[in-house]
Amino acid sequence: MTAPERFDEAYYHRHYAGRSRVHSAREVARLAQGVTGLCAWLGVEVEAVLDVGAGPGLWRDWFRRHRPAVRYRSTDVSRYACARYGHERRDLSRWRSRERHDLIVCQGVLQYLDEAAAGRAIENLGAMSRGLLYLEAITARDLREVVDRGATDLAIHARSGAWYRRRLAPWFVQVGAGLWAARRAGLPLYELEGAPPRRR
Repeated sequence: MTAPERFDEAYYHRHYAGRSRVHSAREVARLAQGVTGLCAWLGVEVEAVLDVGAGPGLWRDWFRRHRPAVRYRSTDVSRYACARYGHERRDLSRWRSRERHDLIVCQGVLQYLDEAAAGRAIENLGAMSRGLLYLEAITARDLREVVDRGATDLAIHARSGAWYRRRLAPWFVQVGAGLWAARRAGLPLYELEGAPPRRR
């Protein structure tokens, strides 16, 4: 089964309905509030947002309610999700927008892509970002130590955090709490706000 076919109605019912849901609307609202608060703290004015792998559209719902002036673009690879929730159908590993965005949300996407596709997707995220990236991707360590294995989709590519950091480093500086600052943004981070500088 190809990835777009995998994320069908049954997948969404299994992972986004009732007690088995990955994140509730309330949880995503708290996350969105925290992320946008940190954007403001770091001096990133959020005018354009791109949500890749937008799923049930919980981030979009929050922005419509709390930041209606923001230009919001949501995409997903799932034919079902696009028809049901109104996203553009895009494959992050093969597509990049010409527009750069102040905030990109990439939650629960990269772990579903094989190594080559995930690498291309990270390059596309880097090319489309001019501010901050909020990234959530389950790693091999997360599978061992963090996730609820009974509620989590385990059919993923379990890579190390180091694998992601190596591919993100040319494009982004890790800020923390899932946030990565685009290098081109030139944000003046205090030393302990961000990851150590790359060794030359």
